[in-house]
Amino acid sequence: MKQPPLEDQYQTFGSIALSAFGAELLRHSLLPELLGKDAAPLLYWAGKQLARRYPLETLDDVALFFERAGWGALSADEERNDELYIELSGPIIAARFSLYGSCSFQLEAGFLAQQIERQKRFVTEAVELPPKRNGKARILVKWDRKQAIE
Repeated sequence: MKQPPLEDQYQTFGSIALSAFGAELLRHSLLPELLGKDAAPLLYWAGKQLARRYPLETLDDVALFFERAGWGALSADEERNDELYIELSGPIIAARFSLYGSCSFQLEAGFLAQQIERQKRFVTEAVELPPKRNGKARILVKWDRKQAIE
């Protein structure tokens, strides 16, 4: 199925204010029920698929996508030779931690892995790190400089 350009989707849906309740119903109630024990790896794969469908050129573009998708405020915490620490914050992240205590960010991790892989041109994976005490999610994105992508 061909997708309309991302900018058209931003313009069309960006002006519609919705509660995060619907998305959270899907994320925390329906999807885990449907996917069972395979929820985490399937959500990671789904994040990668979304990133392939919506390729972004820069980390700033990725941060804007996160904001507009209601996935929280994305900031690059620290970049080293072959890894990038990402922090997700904002009201939606704080609310998820408040309501669910332990929550998954596998969808976001998969999305980040695929976007950074495309941008860096190396095989890339991402893992969730233990959350900071201040209700922020953390994701480590790591690429393998020995596995370049053509």
